[in-house]
Amino acid sequence: MALCLNNKNQIMDNSKYVRYTPEQVEALERVYAECPKPTSLRRQQLIRECPILSNIEPKQIKVWFQNRRCREKQRKEASRLTTVNRKLSAMNKLLMEENDRLQKQVSQLVYENGYMKQQINTQVSSTTTDTSCESVVVNGQQQRKNPTPQHPERDANNPAGLLAIAEETLAEFLGKATGTAVDWVQMIGMKPGPDSIGIVAVSRNCSGVAARACGLVSLEPTKVAEILKDRPSWYRDCRCLNILSVIPTGNGGTIELIYLQTYAPTTLASARDFWTLRYTTSLEDGSLVICERSLTTATGGPTGPPATSFVRAEMLPSGYLIRPCEGGGSMIHIVDHIDLDAWSVPEVLRPLYESSKILAQKTTVAALRHIRQIAQETSGEIQYTGGRQPAVLRALSQRLCRGFNDAVNGFVDDGWTVMDSDGVEDVTVAINSSSTKFLGSQYNTLSILPTFGGVLCARASMLLQNVPPALLVRFLREHRSEWADYGVDAYSAASLKASPYAVPCARPGGFPSSQVILPLAQTVEHEEFLEVVRLEGPAFSPEDIALSRDMYLLQLCSGVDENASGACAQLVFAPIDESFGDDAPLLPSGFRVIPLEPKSDGPAATRTLDLASTLEAGTGGTRPAGEIEASNYNHRSVLTIAFQFTFESHYRDNVAAMARQYVRSIVGSVQRVAMAIAPSRLSSQLTPKPFPGSPEAVTLARWISRSYRVHTGGDLLQVDSQDGDAVLKQLWHHSDAIMCCSVKMNASAVFTFANQAGLDMLETTLLALQDIMLDKILDEAGRKVLLSEFSKIMQQGFAYLPAGICVSSMGRPVSYEQAVAWKVLNDEDSNHCLAFMFINWSFV
Repeated sequence: MALCLNNKNQIMDNSKYVRYTPEQVEALERVYAECPKPTSLRRQQLIRECPILSNIEPKQIKVWFQNRRCREKQRKEASRLTTVNRKLSAMNKLLMEENDRLQKQVSQLVYENGYMKQQINTQVSSTTTDTSCESVVVNGQQQRKNPTPQHPERDANNPAGLLAIAEETLAEFLGKATGTAVDWVQMIGMKPGPDSIGIVAVSRNCSGVAARACGLVSLEPTKVAEILKDRPSWYRDCRCLNILSVIPTGNGGTIELIYLQTYAPTTLASARDFWTLRYTTSLEDGSLVICERSLTTATGGPTGPPATSFVRAEMLPSGYLIRPCEGGGSMIHIVDHIDLDAWSVPEVLRPLYESSKILAQKTTVAALRHIRQIAQETSGEIQYTGGRQPAVLRALSQRLCRGFNDAVNGFVDDGWTVMDSDGVEDVTVAINSSSTKFLGSQYNTLSILPTFGGVLCARASMLLQNVPPALLVRFLREHRSEWADYGVDAYSAASLKASPYAVPCARPGGFPSSQVILPLAQTVEHEEFLEVVRLEGPAFSPEDIALSRDMYLLQLCSGVDENASGACAQLVFAPIDESFGDDAPLLPSGFRVIPLEPKSDGPAATRTLDLASTLEAGTGGTRPAGEIEASNYNHRSVLTIAFQFTFESHYRDNVAAMARQYVRSIVGSVQRVAMAIAPSRLSSQLTPKPFPGSPEAVTLARWISRSYRVHTGGDLLQVDSQDGDAVLKQLWHHSDAIMCCSVKMNASAVFTFANQAGLDMLETTLLALQDIMLDKILDEAGRKVLLSEFSKIMQQGFAYLPAGICVSSMGRPVSYEQAVAWKVLNDEDSNHCLAFMFINWSFV
């Protein structure tokens, strides 16, 4: 066995030491750099090509390479352990600081509690001697009153006045970042650790909404500051950031006056803008600080520029504290604290503007993730395929998001104008004739599209009840044929060509096509995917043969983690051609689903939706009914849909009509999908359906298995013991679709239970299963066969049904090789329900 030597260039073989000369080591190292594990032929060739190695035996050369690989492995492992140790030390320091902050907060709360008790006792005693209650109330109000200090107006020509505002901002920001100025509560699902994103907290009981994140990255403080100050590069909702003035300060820092515009996430509210002062400086310990706040009449400072179509929001003291770490890297503290003027939006949308969790996911965590992504790309930890650089892939993702945001907002200064409605206000159609905004530089002359009229966007927003955003977006991504029309996709793809196809008619469910998803890139924590989707053309009639070709989409999918509290989920895509250059024109369309969480931080608000509890065996039935109600039935979200199309001038009205019809058909498809995947509210008059893990489910599984054996003589499950949980577990994970329905063979016969394969086949959930009727999933031939065999099933207890086709709750055809139907008997041998097993089923 090879022995690893220290650094003496020695090797031991058969009790004999061999000492290599520097020239021999250099020759071996050159080969090792090209091939760390050479074959026997390569080692013999090496000896022939290098005369200086002629006195070394081939076996000794082999052992040298083994030792060299061993040393390399040890060196890499030592480096990795050193890095992990450094991360743990930095994280431990951060946790100790967090613990100190919490102890200070506890001490402050204990003091305030004692003070309040003293005040209450004083007020009670004073009311016994003084009949005037008014003085007590007034005094109490005066004690609680904490007016905001008013400052005289300070203009940009007065650096001393702006520096005073900057220093006040710095002090207040540090109080939030490392002190107790805000009551922070750790955000669910964000656990500290060497490989985690860091510690994330949200505010509780403060003005506006606030979020804070602390994390470690392997970049130097100056590089981190450069990235964070370039807000448009990482903040997807940033429309523009204009630095109107830069003022150097005497302490080596800078003061910047900034005008910032952000997109509205949905069509139901106006966009926001900010007029802020940003202060960059260094602390005595070498830390960098970038803090920022809005300039208002209360803070002083110059008045910001007004803008139409925007609502002025306020940024309370926020920013970044970047501290250098020993051995390299930085510890980052990020604080975002804003007031979005929630009262200016419709009441149903106010939770969107009052949720600190949404702010944390969209801004605070997004900044930290972006820095960690760049840090790992810089260190070479992330390798991308396809030959594209990480910066190029990030730019493509940014262009998709920005193009979709432009479509959703439709700003007038971008050239958008709203077309007249067709009488129904559910879909808004806007047009933009500014061609250079959407087409690449090679298309600016419009030589290939001489009749180019512009771009048309059809958009709509709707509220969804009890639909997890992550689950809905994942379904839309994986089942494009459920909502998309191939003919419309072909029209969009043809806009990249010289001769677009004729304007199609949107047909829900028409022209089904299959898709192949080709991964392109993904972020470190897999919260975002950039991919190319190939749409494979179906077989068409001879008159439609021109449409029968493959098409490609550049697609961005994010927010599909069901456990990410407050996360927005979206699916954005744009047609591309086969060449797919880095500067290819992109016209994004897609979906965005935003959770509307209540502002309250009570148990119902902070509990995340646990879909697995309703689908995995052994967990669903153990949850209290009140908890199920709180977690599943109080979940609302807003869905925004926007689709863009190019049009030729003489086809504008035709494209507008097609776009309206298409978006309406998509809305209908999404509503159908949402009904299938959303838990249904159980009526108090209905008998609760058995969940996996509940006593009812265990009993039903035992009845199903026993009845199958009694009627057919075979074993449905291979269970050695009679333990009910084991029977249920095998039934739940059975490869064939098993489901039960009421014995009545009429239109009211509905399903009452299904295993995991049955739910997958029906494309539904346990709670929504009760809404699916038996005769709706069977085709006409299947219904006839079942009716003809029904008397046989009732008499002998079972029947084998031939192969056939049924339909899922989403309308997709499902084929099966054989089906078995049998009566399920209870413990009294009375008919309980009818069970079906569809063998070797698959989607057609």
